[in-house]
Amino acid sequence: MSELKARFHLPDFTHHAKMNLILLSMMKNMPEYFYDNIEIASFYGVFPPSMWNGGRTVGGATCDETYIKNILSAFNSQGIPLRFTFTNPALKKEHLKDKFCNTVMRLADNGLNEVIVFSPLLEEYIRKNYPDYKITSSTCKRIREIPELEKELNKDYSVVVLDYDLNNKFDILEKLPHKEKCELLINSCCVPNCPFRSEEYYQVGLQQIAYCNHLKNHPNKPFNMSDYSDFTVVKNIKCPSGGKTIFDSKKLPHHISPDDIFNKYLPMGFNQFKIEGRTANRMFLIECYMYYLIKPECRDEARFMFLHNLERNGIVRIDG
Repeated sequence: MSELKARFHLPDFTHHAKMNLILLSMMKNMPEYFYDNIEIASFYGVFPPSMWNGGRTVGGATCDETYIKNILSAFNSQGIPLRFTFTNPALKKEHLKDKFCNTVMRLADNGLNEVIVFSPLLEEYIRKNYPDYKITSSTCKRIREIPELEKELNKDYSVVVLDYDLNNKFDILEKLPHKEKCELLINSCCVPNCPFRSEEYYQVGLQQIAYCNHLKNHPNKPFNMSDYSDFTVVKNIKCPSGGKTIFDSKKLPHHISPDDIFNKYLPMGFNQFKIEGRTANRMFLIECYMYYLIKPECRDEARFMFLHNLERNGIVRIDG
């Protein structure tokens, strides 16, 4: 087995904050359940309602500074970065001064936390105004040709998240430089070569901007996407991937199993792995964590203890 540790980037530090803190506690107090050579590299997501957010529309009431500081402290005190998914491809210059996003950046500017970017405009703004953040290049860019990937990997990024369609194209992966900077999305439920993915990212970005503006202008009125005429593509896309589970993702050609991680990717030099699920339900994430982080012979007992701790902390309800 490779000496490299598998570094996992997990969702989410707001909606799944308590669940992920319980996971960290279990890793500390019940290490015998977990694979030996793994670590948590970051928890990614955003504090709602972040206009710069991309990839998935994230709603919710505005987080106040006290809540943000508490979440930062809870994870950062354990040496784990929060990685902000500021990957909105629809941003314009006027959005860079968004008060809430800049407040989050200021509060989290301690040299530990990180940012994922798509927009060159936002990347330039962050590099200029918040130079202590490590910056990740987003999978939303969908870079799949070797020359472009090599160029991206040679830039000043701490990590480059590869397009999931490259996951099992070992002829390409073998040729990539800086494999330690490559992050692989291991449990994507999206269909191979999805024709809608890039356009949907853009439309989701527009929706995130509209949602944040709606909260500012109509704080007491529910947000309704149909009120906004820009979202024609989102309305017309019939996503073929909706509602799938970790068990469905195993059947897809770009799926990466735990055995693959330890026996193929780590020996090749790839050690950054992303589990998707920011907007997924807890049962989806629990099974993903059991599958990727827990030794097979310990999964039943670990699942029981995890659910027990979640119930005891009021996160799930099993009885009654």
